[in-house]
Amino acid sequence: MNRRKRNKVLGEQVVKALESRNMEACYVETREEAKEKALEWIKEGSSVSWGGSLSIAEIGLKQAVCEGDFQVFNRDLGKDREERRNIEIAAYGCDYFLTSANGISSDGVLVNMDGLGNRVSFIASGPRNVIVVAGMNKVVKSVEDAISRTRNEAAPINTQRLGLDTPCCRLGTCFDCKTPSTICCQMLITRYSREKNRIKVILVDDTLGF
Repeated sequence: MNRRKRNKVLGEQVVKALESRNMEACYVETREEAKEKALEWIKEGSSVSWGGSLSIAEIGLKQAVCEGDFQVFNRDLGKDREERRNIEIAAYGCDYFLTSANGISSDGVLVNMDGLGNRVSFIASGPRNVIVVAGMNKVVKSVEDAISRTRNEAAPINTQRLGLDTPCCRLGTCFDCKTPSTICCQMLITRYSREKNRIKVILVDDTLGF
């Protein structure tokens, strides 16, 4: 079984698992399909924001939203932390929040870790809709595997990208550190969407983000 066929079989299983948890989900083969599906969900004229997701940038969704007919809350335009915080607060009740996941278990549980906590708080509550774009590289067997992936793969790569002074930045794996630079401050495990289809997940047969 080649990787594309394997990903399709697994992806379709994960879609069913996500749907059983009251989430809307689909599996697509290309980045372009992922972008088009997300834009299909986002109504013109609605308000949109996002966290620090590379995946939504890699599929071209961030650019498409910025160029489209939407009210955009773009924290990237903030001149300093205080201005970015004000944009985040204004965006808390937006119509659509765009993000990825640090890990997704094969039975449909989303795992996310944050430093400041803005991303996990938006996923948990606030925005009317949350659109999660995740490459199949984020899918693992269990919740425990998703947590391990988050702490030992996603976190070290992100601290290296951001140039933070943490043990995982220097040594490439989690040391459960307690330093001011840690980005492993808040963990969110999303096992069910209380509001049906509020969380919408697009699985992509590609490697996206970390």
